Amino acid sequence: MNSDLGRKIIRTFAHNRAALFGLAISVVVIAACLLAPYLPIDDPLEHSMAQRFRPPSAEHLLGTDDFGRDVLSRVIWGGRISLLVGVLSVVLAMSLGTVIGLVAGYTGGFLDSFTMRIVDVLMCFPTLILGILFMAALGSGMNSLIVAIGVAITPRFARLCRGSVLSVKEKDFVEAARGMGLSNTRIMFRHILPNVVGDMVVMGSLWIGAIIVAEAGLSFLGLGVPPPTPSWGRMVRDGMDFLSHADWVSVYSGGAILVTVIGFNLFADGLRDIMDPKLRQ
Repeated sequence: MNSDLGRKIIRTFAHNRAALFGLAISVVVIAACLLAPYLPIDDPLEHSMAQRFRPPSAEHLLGTDDFGRDVLSRVIWGGRISLLVGVLSVVLAMSLGTVIGLVAGYTGGFLDSFTMRIVDVLMCFPTLILGILFMAALGSGMNSLIVAIGVAITPRFARLCRGSVLSVKEKDFVEAARGMGLSNTRIMFRHILPNVVGDMVVMGSLWIGAIIVAEAGLSFLGLGVPPPTPSWGRMVRDGMDFLSHADWVSVYSGGAILVTVIGFNLFADGLRDIMDPKLRQ
């Protein structure tokens, strides 16, 4: 990256106040979750029936739940689960979708048509429904949750990558590579992939927020990480039975989901402006 392009990228991002706001939120959330073991907060699994349903106070800033566990601590530790699932699921879906879309788009013909018909069928189902189906087949647990959500959104990445490949493979530099006798594998991964990876990164950043919501939905339905491990979706579900006298259990965990998703989406919007040369100009 030359210095002129670097200045354009910094200027583009700096002028997008919404993206800066989203970046600030994302940094705060990520820092709080990563530093959770070192923060002066209670053990999220430590319970005390004498402390149950304590309202927000100086001792417990966000109150306690039905087992006397500190809600602030559980919100922060639950964020580690959501972020881990979000990032790893996106990496899995991006890797699978990029390979599928790259091969299908470059090869064309029957392989392309057959692959895209399967993708179209899978895209007819909402992500949460596909996630439930895969979770039913894989069982509960962190690894199953990551694989289920990652595979469920893979068709979206495959469709995007295939569309980008169709436009890039007609460029002159690809024709020149073919004329030099380079193998199809080298052309795909050495010459085409670098020109479509930007679109995949932007889409991946946008999908992190959506996956956090999907993970919360699965945890809300009891298909996420098993208790007593804190999870935002499960905290919302557990607090629904006590909304009349302890609404903070659901409100703060739901608010954490809302703030985190907004932050990642605003940051992803600014990242899109950076990756798109037309928007930079």
